Amino acid sequence: MIVDILFVVAGLALLVFGGDMLVKGAVNLSLRLGITPLVVGLTVVAFGTSAPEMIVSLSAAWRGATDLALGNVVGSNIANVLVILGATAIFSPIVTRGHDLRESWTMMMAASVLLIGLAYFGSLGRIDGMVLLAVLALIIWRQLSTARPEDVEEIEGAALGARWKQIILWLVLGLVLLPVGADLLVRGATDIARAFGVTEVVIGLTLVAIGTSLPELAASVAAALRGRSDMALGNVVGSNIFNILSILGVTALFAPLPIPSELMRFDLWVMLASSALLAPFLFRALTIGRVTGALFLAAYAAYAWVLL
Repeated sequence: MIVDILFVVAGLALLVFGGDMLVKGAVNLSLRLGITPLVVGLTVVAFGTSAPEMIVSLSAAWRGATDLALGNVVGSNIANVLVILGATAIFSPIVTRGHDLRESWTMMMAASVLLIGLAYFGSLGRIDGMVLLAVLALIIWRQLSTARPEDVEEIEGAALGARWKQIILWLVLGLVLLPVGADLLVRGATDIARAFGVTEVVIGLTLVAIGTSLPELAASVAAALRGRSDMALGNVVGSNIFNILSILGVTALFAPLPIPSELMRFDLWVMLASSALLAPFLFRALTIGRVTGALFLAAYAAYAWVLL
């Protein structure tokens, strides 16, 4: 058991560090190749920050732990709203006025509904994966065709202007550490689940989901401490879209993903409901204050208690 816990801790540490290295390398490589910061921010960074979840889900599916792969995505989307936005709002209220994310929120809700609709057929296969990726391509095209330079104000932690040796080193470290970290995390988490008689989907919904969301949580809280808590909102909405469409889309291409009955009955609907919670704040330009943040965290604690 101690070894499994060490595997989980080491895996999470490697995922966080490897993900950061990959984002730095990919951003600097893209800018070196002449790609504009706007395109980099909307595509390269979005994919890069989802890399830990992507690699964990692929590794889990490869090992046959498809329940963990699904739980990772659904749990991450729930945690993104309730934990990341909740914690960020406690540090600094999130002002939504002046940040038009209504279209992005609509895309997030549409992606969630699409996932639930596909899940009703019992599993996500290769055709479902292609459907999810096709929708992702349409969304990226829409974002790129309508985006303005001010929509991407800064690229967090990119250490821009790096030399080629640094870029190559970051890319190599990221590409090596991410799969190693994912393998350790999946191996430790599945063994812990079996030892305690907890299902893999529950481990994915809680431990793995929170773990792979740690980079976004750290970045959001850091932004809040600098008075930029509003950045967390866009990060969460974008991350949730990519989690469903890119991670499950790619994973389903490699291995069919049977939908656990408990996920269909409860957790997918919690994901949809937590995303819907943002509607009044975005459409009425309400501030997500400290009390609301505390309520979000309490809601996640209640959800985790029901699962465990």
